[in-house]
Amino acid sequence: MEDKRNIQIIEWEHLDKKKFYVFGVAMTMMIRVSVYPFTLIRTHLQVQKGKSLYHGTFDAFIKILRADGVTGLYRGFLVNTFTLISGQCYVTTYELTRKFVADYSQSNTVKSLVAGGSASLVAQSITVPIDVVSQHLMMQRKGEKMGRFQVRGNPEGQGIVAFGQTKDIIRQILRADGLRGFYRGYVASLLTYIPNSAVWWPFYHFYAGIIFPLIPEQLSSLCPKECPHIVFQAISGPLAAATASILTNPMDVIRTRVQVEGKNSIILTFRQLMAEEGPWGLMKGLSARIISATPSTIVIVVGYESLKKLSLRPELVDSRHW
Repeated sequence: MEDKRNIQIIEWEHLDKKKFYVFGVAMTMMIRVSVYPFTLIRTHLQVQKGKSLYHGTFDAFIKILRADGVTGLYRGFLVNTFTLISGQCYVTTYELTRKFVADYSQSNTVKSLVAGGSASLVAQSITVPIDVVSQHLMMQRKGEKMGRFQVRGNPEGQGIVAFGQTKDIIRQILRADGLRGFYRGYVASLLTYIPNSAVWWPFYHFYAGIIFPLIPEQLSSLCPKECPHIVFQAISGPLAAATASILTNPMDVIRTRVQVEGKNSIILTFRQLMAEEGPWGLMKGLSARIISATPSTIVIVVGYESLKKLSLRPELVDSRHW
């Protein structure tokens, strides 16, 4: 009898592409709604000087909620939804690159590493301009100025809303930096997300018990043979995300400061951060990042693996174990 603990990876050629994209957009939107508040909190923590405004993730959550209400946790969300495009480009690039690399190497580690890095390169080229605008919107708070740009209020003293704020921020970026302003921090983003993505996929497969079958103490060996694959895939995702977050958080802090504070040099930003806050400054926002990554990665992994199973070509449906 086949050992069902042997997880078979669903590759690009196994998928019904129409189902894959329709289900994929819906899944990505649900994930973004659930994790966006933590993304906003992480941005606030990384941009603040020392602990001038917030003393941690929970403190930031309470203060933002009290000052701006629930809507304050979703500042810039409408703009951020345009990253749905980059999300679909990411998964397409990842799957196609895996297929391409398979012609040269059968190592799942190599395929995951190359595909993850390539997918992030493509996605970040689309995401960075959206990120720049949405991050500036995230930093808008009553009576405080944390970023370079401040949305101007209307004559009654109230802030303009929704896409009015977005247009105002876009105009200010264009006036200050021109079109290049929308790619501020692009190199820092690549240095953050390419390694993060390249590391996440191999660790994900490792923790799920795929890459290193000769290592006895893996998650798959702790589960009974009839245990659904999706269970230890859901456990493996957050473990991989935490590992990748710890390794790449220093660059993420620098990336955020470059984009929000308008800095031009990664090296000078790093030196300033070290001088002002020391090595611990490179770990700012890590807890918020891991907290947001844990539920989001569970949803992403369960959603993505379920998406691929639901998108299987009809003749392959019975050949994959859930």
